[in-house]
Amino acid sequence: MGVTEFDIDVADGRRLRVYDTGSEDAAEALTVFWHHGTPNIGAPPHPLFSTRSQHRIRWVGYDRPGYGGSTPAPDRDVASAAAHVSAIADALGIARFAVMGHSGGAPHALACGALLPDRVTAVIGIAALAPFDADGLDWFSGMTNSTANSLRAAVAGRATKQHHQTNAEYDPDMFTPADHAALTGPWSWFGDIVDRALENGLDGLIDDDLAYVAPWGFAPADITAPVLLLHGEQDRIAPCAHGRWLARNCPTAHLRLSADDGHISVLNSAPAALDWLHPQAAPN
Repeated sequence: MGVTEFDIDVADGRRLRVYDTGSEDAAEALTVFWHHGTPNIGAPPHPLFSTRSQHRIRWVGYDRPGYGGSTPAPDRDVASAAAHVSAIADALGIARFAVMGHSGGAPHALACGALLPDRVTAVIGIAALAPFDADGLDWFSGMTNSTANSLRAAVAGRATKQHHQTNAEYDPDMFTPADHAALTGPWSWFGDIVDRALENGLDGLIDDDLAYVAPWGFAPADITAPVLLLHGEQDRIAPCAHGRWLARNCPTAHLRLSADDGHISVLNSAPAALDWLHPQAAPN
């Protein structure tokens, strides 16, 4: 299955790199906008392509500003994803669609659900962070020191985050044994897209983390479309307390916890999530 890459122009002369698997039966296919994690690019999730024939999914993704082929937007917030997706959907002639995001992509998928109620038919959020100002949530609790320190640096501002990220080292302990197994197995795909995400520097990663700890620009409670949240109870990057908070504060959300999974291995539950998605969302 091929993926077409192309650019579209958006406000202020900026550019977004878009990825589209297309569809032989566009009128019958369910379009799913994929929101990538941090640091990734927007290439749709190749390990899930095997579900395409069963569900007739058209995958569309894009590089968030600062990643890959997309122009940086240093002050972007999480809510900005809604305008980006709307512009891409308009360019492709797609009226209605579902959204799916993993890790840092999950809040951006939720943003689309909240801010594009007439277009988004359903939302899947996998290993999602909750808003930084989430009432009653100890936001950093359960994170590895490396993850918490990286996000605390973002709280301190761009200069501190830039310094931290420039000197940060990879911490394998942020991932569980189940995560490492997934990364050497079905989700080894991440190795390629992480490398591509960092080819042009750290801007995308830094802008992502700054956005996570700033006001998001929407409330999860505003989402009216059906929401499915997947979360591993062993997650050391976005602890499952974040998923529980989102489920409590989004009236349309259903939470599926996986007792033995971490931040990556929870993606093994994504095919079942697509089974849930298909009857929720009408074709284009």
